[in-house]
Amino acid sequence: MGHVSRRLYSSLAVSTAHLKHFPPREATLRTKKATFDPETWAALQPPPPSALMAFSHRIGLGAVLTTPAAVQRACTHKSFLNLHTRYYPLSPPPPNNANLAVLGNALMGLFASEHLHATYPHLPTRVLKAAVSAHVGPLTCASVAQEMGAVPLLRWHRQPATPTSPALLHSDALASIPRALTALVYQERCLASARKFVYSFFLGRRVDIRAMLKFRDPKRALMETVAKFQREPPKSRLLKETGRFSNSPIFVVGIYTGTDQLGEGFGSSLKMAEYRAAEDALHRLYLTRTPAHRLTLPSSTFGEDANIYNLTNPAPYTPGELGESEALYASSGRSGILAPRRRVLEVES
Repeated sequence: MGHVSRRLYSSLAVSTAHLKHFPPREATLRTKKATFDPETWAALQPPPPSALMAFSHRIGLGAVLTTPAAVQRACTHKSFLNLHTRYYPLSPPPPNNANLAVLGNALMGLFASEHLHATYPHLPTRVLKAAVSAHVGPLTCASVAQEMGAVPLLRWHRQPATPTSPALLHSDALASIPRALTALVYQERCLASARKFVYSFFLGRRVDIRAMLKFRDPKRALMETVAKFQREPPKSRLLKETGRFSNSPIFVVGIYTGTDQLGEGFGSSLKMAEYRAAEDALHRLYLTRTPAHRLTLPSSTFGEDANIYNLTNPAPYTPGELGESEALYASSGRSGILAPRRRVLEVES
C-alpha cells in the first residue's frame, strides 16, 4: 500500500511540475495578505507539455514542432507579457509569438494573393483584396485556430481600447496562432512547406467570390469593358417571354457583342432581365478560372531549398498571362463630378 501511495504521489508531482506558485512569492513578501484568484491563477499557468505535443501531432506538425517550448511560444500572445510581469516581475518573460505572427501574416498574404491572382487573372483589385481577407483574414485565422483545438492552449490577456489602439479581443489573440505556425514551418523547413501548410488549412476552402462582385450599374460597366477590349458595342436581345399581359410575366434577355453571347438573365420586366444579363456577362469575365493543369505559382520556383539565393536548379516556371484590370466607371458618386450620360443598351425583340 505504501508503494502505491509513493508512486501516486510521484506521478502527481511530475504532472504538476509545470505549474507556478500562486500567489507569487515576491507578492507575498511585499504584502502581508495575499488573496487567491482562481481565474488569474488559471490564466498564468502554462499548458501541460502533453497537451502541447498532442496539438502539434494533431495538426500534422509533429516532425516540425518537436518540443513543447516551440508550440507554447506559438500559442502565447504578446498581451500575456503584461499579466506575467504584473505577478512575476522578477521572472524572465516567456517567449511570445509577436514576431512569428507578423512573418506568418506576410507569408499567408503572399500565398493567398498569388494563388487567387493565378486562378482568377481577371479579378478586380478590390474583389481580390476581399478574397484574400476571406481566405487568410483575422476572422478566418481565428476560426481555423478553433478547429485546430488551440483555444485551451492560448495564453493572452484582454486589453481595453486606448486612443492609439483598439481593444484586444479573444478572436484577435486566437488569430495569431495559425500565423505563428506558418512562420515556424517556414523557419524550420522551407517556403514550399509553408505554402503547403497554408493551402491545407486555408486556401483549400471554398469561398463564394461571386457574391463579392457588386455592380452599381452593370450595363454601363459592361459597355466600358467591351469598349476596352475593342469589341462591338453590346446589344440586348429578347430570347423568350411568357405572360406579358399577366400578373407574373417572365422575360429572358441575352446580351451579345456581334454574334457572341456574353450573358443571359431573366426577370419580371425587361429592365430587370437586362440588368441580370449584364451582371451575368461581367461575372463570366471576372470569374474566368485558369485550368488546374496550367496553374503555376511564382513561389513554386524556389523548390525545397530553404535558401532562395543558393538555388542551382530552380523548378521550371511558365508565368501566366496578366489579366486586364477592371474598367473604371460611374465615379460621380465619389468625386462629385457628374459623368457624361451614355446611351443605354438597345433591346431587340
